[in-house]
Amino acid sequence: MYRSRAAAKRHIIWRATHDNVSERHTLSAESILRGPLAAPLRASPVVTTAPFSTLPLLPALLDNLQSLGFEQMTPIQAQSLPLVLEGRDLIAQAKTGSGKTAAFGLGVLQTLDTRRLAPQALLVCPTRELADQVAQELRRLARLIPNVKILTLCGGVAARPQAESLARGAHIVVGTPGRIQDHLARGNLDLSGLTTLVLDEADRMVDMGFHDDIVAIASRCPAKRQTLLFSATYPDNIRKLSARFLRNPAEVKVETQHDASRIEQIFYEIDDSERLDAVVQLLAHFRPESTLAFCNTKIRSHELIERLRAEGISAQALNGDLEQRDRDEILIQFSNRSCAVLVATDVAARGLDIQNLGAVINVDVTKDTEVHVHRIGRSGRGDQKGLALSLCSPEEMHWANLIEQYQGSPLKWADIKSLRPKSDRPLRAPMVTLCIHGGKKDKLRPGDLLGALTGDGGLSFEQVGKINITEFNAYVALDRQIAKQVFSRVSNSNIKGKRFRMRYLEEF
Repeated sequence: MYRSRAAAKRHIIWRATHDNVSERHTLSAESILRGPLAAPLRASPVVTTAPFSTLPLLPALLDNLQSLGFEQMTPIQAQSLPLVLEGRDLIAQAKTGSGKTAAFGLGVLQTLDTRRLAPQALLVCPTRELADQVAQELRRLARLIPNVKILTLCGGVAARPQAESLARGAHIVVGTPGRIQDHLARGNLDLSGLTTLVLDEADRMVDMGFHDDIVAIASRCPAKRQTLLFSATYPDNIRKLSARFLRNPAEVKVETQHDASRIEQIFYEIDDSERLDAVVQLLAHFRPESTLAFCNTKIRSHELIERLRAEGISAQALNGDLEQRDRDEILIQFSNRSCAVLVATDVAARGLDIQNLGAVINVDVTKDTEVHVHRIGRSGRGDQKGLALSLCSPEEMHWANLIEQYQGSPLKWADIKSLRPKSDRPLRAPMVTLCIHGGKKDKLRPGDLLGALTGDGGLSFEQVGKINITEFNAYVALDRQIAKQVFSRVSNSNIKGKRFRMRYLEEF
């Protein structure tokens, strides 16, 4: 296949770069600054943007932004960054995809004193996935500043290694409320030198029951600090929360609307009893390679999963009942194309960054118009066209009308009975995930796995997909058509001179 070993090696490096090989869901350079939703923003009041070069940022930050190819700020960055750099407390209402992480991240990095190895900024996020993404983005923004140490503190993993890392020192701590509280109670985390507290997606943290944790964490921070609160919505409970520990905060707001030319929305009127059948019809007609299906309740999501699997469709459910490892593995399967349909509630899907999504299906119409915008914005990222399909019963028509008013344009309706299946074959994901019981603790790297699978394993480069390496396990996507036949040979392959136990995450 390759003319030389050097050519094969170049291909390995190319795949590691372009297939997003990482320990977890990594972000593109574009998503760092512009966020997962690259749709145009409609702001109120009118927002103007400006180059990053107009801000008094450190030369290292400006040089890094330029190297990433970003010169112009997004609306939320243009509104909030000058205030953040002035040291003001801030309440910013902005959704995922507006560029808010760079807005607070650049402010945190601007004031960081790397000579003082103690927590100077604490960033609190509702979920482990969002905390991981924020930490990843901060590391990229800080890559030209030497010796910046960023540590994540999240549940679902052992606390002892985190405590040991805290003992060695960190400049920035990113974490979830429960685990941060745990380390504070154990005396592992000292916030006495903190200068900045950031609450990201504060509305969801309150919705998830973290109100008291947030208040407790804020009470352990120095009174003289900068507090930045970012929230997709700004209900009364967030106003009351912010009033407790923000000092004369400035307020900015950017509303997100999606370009109808980039995200095609289609509504289908159905009877409630036909809802699950209608989802199957949509998938059979459009046959998207990856679909995120939103349900309003966990009960509905379980019912849908059972129906999809009965039809032979590769589907997984994401809900709050899962153990963290199971949740991580489901997300890995969906991101590496081993799962065709991910069924989730809004809370369970919060903070996910999913690239190259084929379609969003609103199995139920949400009662919150902003949540609807957030849902459909998962599709059509970057330069891609998006597809959002919504099922609406007569009882939900009121909520559809509110969405129409909010968007300021008529909804497009179609007849579900007009859809025809494009194939008799069930919608199966093109890949399956091989779990290797060895990870970063075994010093495994993507190149090690790719080399072993294409060497002793006898696979071609084209048959190996995305690779994810976590602390204890590695996950490799393999072409579904050959996965079953090659398992015996692959499982007997040596990786770095050692044989690891392996298994597929699904039976087939």
